[in-house]
Amino acid sequence: MISWLLLPFNKLSTTQLYGLIKLRVDVFVVEQNCPYPELDGKDNLDEVRHLLGISKGEIVACARLLPAGVTYENVSIGRIATKETARGNGLGHQLLDKALKQSENLWPGQTIDIGAQQHLQLFYQGHGFKPISAMYLEDGIPHIDMRLTK
Repeated sequence: MISWLLLPFNKLSTTQLYGLIKLRVDVFVVEQNCPYPELDGKDNLDEVRHLLGISKGEIVACARLLPAGVTYENVSIGRIATKETARGNGLGHQLLDKALKQSENLWPGQTIDIGAQQHLQLFYQGHGFKPISAMYLEDGIPHIDMRLTK
């Protein structure tokens, strides 16, 4: 059973912050072999929210919800990650569904943009996103910008 929390940076406990950063570094730096700074100055902005999926006291899923104008012109969801050992049971779909619902609660009726890893394009299309760019490389990984229009 996964419990979900949505918190601004200043409401994360030190344990939650550690778990969040650990998951993101494990996935985006170690697993994907991308040695780049994971902390980009967006996590602690006032309107940014962190969605945490917690199982047995451990963060196993996360996403960052950003208002329009921070990463893209529109609202965006980023740093979408699931713990490697928790994959294969629909957790990624649950995470994205929760992130979309929370984004709608925070910013009703707003278009949502994401920078998706290209191999996940069909996953995001299954949730209503459509490609809006050609493939580009980000940190050596093929990406594509996608949009969910309300």
